[in-house]
Amino acid sequence: MKKLKNKFSKLFYLIKKSIYFAWHRHHFLIPPSAMKKYINSFFRILRRGGSSSNLIDNKKAYNEWLDKNNNFDLIPNFKYNPLISVIVPVYNVKPDYLRCSIESVLNQSYQNFEIIIVDDASSNLETKNCLKEYENKKKIKIKYRSNNGMISVCSNDGLKLAKGEFIVLLDNDDMLDKNSLYYVVEALNNNLKLDFIYTDEDKMDINGNFFEPHFKPDFSPDTFYAMNYICHMACIRKSLIDKVSGFRKEYDGAQDYDLFLRILDITNNIYHIPRILYHWREIPTSTSFALGNKSYAYLAGKKALIDEFKRKNIEVEILDNKTSSTYLVKYKHDNPLVSIIIPMKDKVNITRTCIDSLLNKNTYQNFEIIIVDNNSCEEETFLYFEELKKYKNIKILEVKEEFNYSRLNNLAVKKARGEYILLLNNDTEVKSPDFLDWMVGYASQDHIACVGLKLLYKDLKVQHAGVVLSYGGVAGHVFVTSSNKDIGIFNRLSMPYDYSAVTAACLMIKKEKYLEIGGFDEKLKVALNDVDLNLKALDKGYYNVCLNNIEMFHYESKSRGYEDTKEKAERFKTEQDYMLKKWGKKLEKDKFFSSNYF
Repeated sequence: MKKLKNKFSKLFYLIKKSIYFAWHRHHFLIPPSAMKKYINSFFRILRRGGSSSNLIDNKKAYNEWLDKNNNFDLIPNFKYNPLISVIVPVYNVKPDYLRCSIESVLNQSYQNFEIIIVDDASSNLETKNCLKEYENKKKIKIKYRSNNGMISVCSNDGLKLAKGEFIVLLDNDDMLDKNSLYYVVEALNNNLKLDFIYTDEDKMDINGNFFEPHFKPDFSPDTFYAMNYICHMACIRKSLIDKVSGFRKEYDGAQDYDLFLRILDITNNIYHIPRILYHWREIPTSTSFALGNKSYAYLAGKKALIDEFKRKNIEVEILDNKTSSTYLVKYKHDNPLVSIIIPMKDKVNITRTCIDSLLNKNTYQNFEIIIVDNNSCEEETFLYFEELKKYKNIKILEVKEEFNYSRLNNLAVKKARGEYILLLNNDTEVKSPDFLDWMVGYASQDHIACVGLKLLYKDLKVQHAGVVLSYGGVAGHVFVTSSNKDIGIFNRLSMPYDYSAVTAACLMIKKEKYLEIGGFDEKLKVALNDVDLNLKALDKGYYNVCLNNIEMFHYESKSRGYEDTKEKAERFKTEQDYMLKKWGKKLEKDKFFSSNYF
């Protein structure tokens, strides 16, 4: 009976999720392809006796998926076949684990490599005896250090011995997928300018089962400043490693993070291979098991990050994240004027809550509010406007036209005096008092355009934490209805994270960037205009970031209602078709959020 109940609860959830996607104001009518996914999910639940098919939570399902996607032989046939040096620092590792690591390289489908093993004065005789087994192997070089120098010194010794054009770093108890180097060289053949290549990874338990896949985004600088999501596998051009003088001993524990930060200071030629090509062994003392086992690693990473911003001459404060082992970069600024644009139509109590929270709960004081009144007709509304006249920093902009969200905001931006624009729904309320301080800091960075926040329903469940392309149709909000205490997949709900888009319910952008990308497309009157704005920013080379460490309430569509009529649904479909025609294949795959997660 319990299993049957579990089955139906999961089926009910999926049905509810489908209905939600179909009618939610910021989501889209489900296309046949998406509906097929949900129908297939129903049958998977029935077949598996109610167990989850999620690749993150279900180890068995993930291993089946991995076997299907990775277990095949590839035959290299490349014009360009660079020598790759795989560096393996060794210290007192179990022989079985060490053999697995070495053999995973020897069995690569791409064979133009060398293995550089540096033993850091291991005291374990079993480790040294294992290394002796490989001393006469053709592709292997082994150096035995006479004293223990720790990871950076040991790795630098490996770099001195390396003859390869590219370097791959491998921990002495981890494993490469058999096609790891193949895919790296394939990427290099497609783009000879690449300097830094990284892949997806997972973990491996003591029994050799794989779990917890990390499907990473394409390069995301703000995500990277919050944590070293790149980690494994990394392949880097050796000349660049030499240029930055290799690893630095004072950053041991986060030596890879420090190296990556310095490499990425001097090259933009970075590429992500969206495949699980590295298996990180989880043992009780490893960083993969729990970062707390190596708290010095966290502190070393923080030190590396502080050093990074000093090199860039950017003033920041690096804060510890209380909810996850990540870093919070808070940018300093000179408190520029922010123009807060709030469209509305009647329903004064909703707008009053929003305005009162900006005036009384918000700690950032250099702002003006532009209320865009679109055809209000209730007497209470105009009485409220009279009340607001006592505030010199609040203006009322009357627009007596049919509702067009894009046009309302474009008109208001023209009137805005602020250096920064905050687009804000009237059904929002301040929760984090310093939200403007954080948003201005990020919006002031040269590489960032749109900045959003984690938005919450009244019950503290997530309403918005980033928008993902192709999710539920053209695009959709991820993590909806998650608890605000949930840190999300690989900390996505607890830290700044680069997304393809953030909702315009609360979106900050520098005014000059807004004008540069052309503002809102006024053909998109109600829906998808914010997705379009974000995509135009990406097209200009900017990043969009959601500050999921900062929260605001969003009571969602109270003043306009949901897309719950035939007329609204038809208009919605028209705007969706317009987006599909305008952006085409760019909507099919999200660079910042893997479809393997949904």
